[in-house]
Amino acid sequence: MASELHQTIFVAKKERYKNLFLNYKNLNHFPVEMLKDEGLQFLERLYMKRNSLTMLPDNLAQKLPNLIELYLHANNIVIIPEAIGNLAHLQSLDLSSNALQLLCPEVGRLRSLRHLRLSNNQLKSLPPEIGNLQFLETLDVSMNQLASLPDRLHRCSSLQHLSADHNLLSRVPRHLCYLARLTQISMAANRLTCLPLDLGGSRELQFVYVDNNLDLKGLPSYLYNKVIGCSGCGVSEHPRQQSQDEALNEALSGLPSEVKMVASEADRVIPLEELAMRTLHRLYNRQQRHRTDGNSLPGVPLPKSLLDLLQFPLGHCHRCSQAMFTVIYPKLFPMRHTDLAGVHRRTTVSFVAYCCSSHCLRTFKLNDVGALTAMS
Repeated sequence: MASELHQTIFVAKKERYKNLFLNYKNLNHFPVEMLKDEGLQFLERLYMKRNSLTMLPDNLAQKLPNLIELYLHANNIVIIPEAIGNLAHLQSLDLSSNALQLLCPEVGRLRSLRHLRLSNNQLKSLPPEIGNLQFLETLDVSMNQLASLPDRLHRCSSLQHLSADHNLLSRVPRHLCYLARLTQISMAANRLTCLPLDLGGSRELQFVYVDNNLDLKGLPSYLYNKVIGCSGCGVSEHPRQQSQDEALNEALSGLPSEVKMVASEADRVIPLEELAMRTLHRLYNRQQRHRTDGNSLPGVPLPKSLLDLLQFPLGHCHRCSQAMFTVIYPKLFPMRHTDLAGVHRRTTVSFVAYCCSSHCLRTFKLNDVGALTAMS
């Protein structure tokens, strides 16, 4: 086997191969023949699936500088070297089904990366530097031990497919709602209690899968006309008949801490704090459209936490698209029966509309959702 491997690599160097297949070779170490002399300067695609590799060489980028695709599925890799960030042309990296416990921040230097697959590892966190991958289209972190996703993930402006099934996630970062190209998000079998108020407001997002999140009892009504997998959500061991108020309270459990008031039709006067935030938001957006070089409002110094909230409101009214910050007016609707819902487990989750005023709450209907424009 060793002589066969040596011959394969020798021919690859001599013939200037662009693709090299080393799958199922029982490799315990990265072949030193690939790293000798000038390495494999012309190699663009390296397939090393289903071996027993435990690490990658530090000089990988130096010896294989033109790699576009690197497939390392089903090895025993525990850590990847910081030098991985030097693979300037890398577009696809598959490290799924390994033993990764940590992902180095240098991954954020892979500025050409389009597809990153990290499923079935032992990751407990992701570095915020992932937000630097502006061309990333696919991110798969399913079957790990993630308790959260980095807030800076919204900077991956090209992201289209996000899979985070079978983790320990209790929330979805609301910033993800601002990913204009996101078409599919899958977070089945986590610990979600609620979803961002704006999720589904984008025209591009069409597929949302949140199956088997037992404490998820309410979905934003923006998702009503989307293709949704939600079987096994809101399941109770002892189901009982609930009043409308009880069902609504359960659906609202887990709302962001910034929501200071859940209002009703009777609450006609919007709190001053909410009105102030909406006014600042309009000023902030106006400044951004005519931006000079500041990060705050002219003459209004604001702390970073407040600036973040102005840039990414908790949600937008499902009736008129007005930004909302500290108060919401919720309206509960029965679940829409779909082919995807209730296939494996009975689903009791409902849809909740979030409005910015009692007037919008009264006039909102579910068929308005399709007519709404994408959030501003």
